[in-house]
Amino acid sequence: MKRISRLGLKAKTACLARCAKVDIDACIDTDVDRAHLFIATSDVHLKYKLQMGVDEALEAAIRAIEYAKAHGFEVEFTCEDGTRTPLNRLIKFYKAAEEAGADIITVADTVGTTEPNAMFYLVSKIKESVKIPISVHCHNDFGLAVANTIAGVLAGAEQVHVTVNGLGERAGNASLEQVVMALTAFYGIKHNIKLNKLYEVSKLVEKYSMIKLPPNYPIVGENAFAHEAGIHVHGVLSNPISYEPIKPDLVGQRRRIVLGKHTGRHAIEFFLKTYFGRDVPRDIILKVTEKVKELASKKKKVTEGDVIGIAKSILGISMLRENVKVKEFTVMTGSNISPTAIMKLEINGREVIVAEVGINTIDALIRAINKVFGNETIVKSYRLNVTTGDNDALYMVEVIVEDTKGRSIRGLAIHNDIAKATVEALSDAINKFYMGIIA
Repeated sequence: MKRISRLGLKAKTACLARCAKVDIDACIDTDVDRAHLFIATSDVHLKYKLQMGVDEALEAAIRAIEYAKAHGFEVEFTCEDGTRTPLNRLIKFYKAAEEAGADIITVADTVGTTEPNAMFYLVSKIKESVKIPISVHCHNDFGLAVANTIAGVLAGAEQVHVTVNGLGERAGNASLEQVVMALTAFYGIKHNIKLNKLYEVSKLVEKYSMIKLPPNYPIVGENAFAHEAGIHVHGVLSNPISYEPIKPDLVGQRRRIVLGKHTGRHAIEFFLKTYFGRDVPRDIILKVTEKVKELASKKKKVTEGDVIGIAKSILGISMLRENVKVKEFTVMTGSNISPTAIMKLEINGREVIVAEVGINTIDALIRAINKVFGNETIVKSYRLNVTTGDNDALYMVEVIVEDTKGRSIRGLAIHNDIAKATVEALSDAINKFYMGIIA
């Protein structure tokens, strides 16, 4: 917390502390802006956890708030397990907290046992008794954390506790992404959240927490804006609002047209035109659609590479001219050598050899490509998915390349060698860039 406090963040920093002098003294040592004090108030917590009476708990809360205020803190006070605390007792604690100097109070649904109507009622009643701002802290044990948070806001709460990707104890807390978008889309509530950063932040937390989101996770899940069923794809391509409640780019996402057994000709037509950069004859589209459905019935997932292969086999030619070809490449690493990539490329008939060092072999490959095309394009993101089957693992690599005009180009490749998959994905993206195909 000391290190966080010294980062010069625009946000206020806060420490969570029990209503105990030792905890508040720890807060003092960290230079945070806010001390968030809490004490349990429900019968079950007082009896079995604190082994303390109601009056004793109240006295401890008042002492802690006064001590924290005396040391210059902004104080937030929470009755832990508040939604299982008798209402009269809850109001008594919050009024006492306000009189002791608390700046904000929090209604905590500590084990997720309330529901939206009850949360609305609870916050409304507390709002009648105190003048300081109210916050809500909701857990997701019954899948109602987001709904309860919104109910709290509608009842007058000025602050909400959320977590990125809904992470938290047990079933988690209210999701930042879902709460923010619900308050924005349904109620037009103003805030300072940069919506187009939601997906990026979600992926960052997913990476470092090593807790992967399910694909159907709302707003930031990989399938949140993915469409496969023919009627859905047709509707989305005609007018996205048909099957998308918000624009994907609003939250930093992008639309995905999924290819599989439910794929219709409109999806195939859209995909082939995007990939090849030109219109494809209707009879070819119908034949490719038929083959895709046939293939999808035999394998779990149809890849974009599968569809391109089918299209090329039917056409008998490659519609995609390769301006950039990776002729050879090698990667080296070891205890006495930094990860290094050496690549030989042919660019419009001209041979180029480049070597670059990275923090790992994949990073070295990406740096090598960036070095060659640094004046025109740069690799902005790299995504790796690993699928395992009866034989070896398959690596699916997706890269997003951005040009100097800020346009994004996607490259995709699948291979049983991660380095080859990376190189092929980079080559795919660069070739699309040369042809002006924006993914």
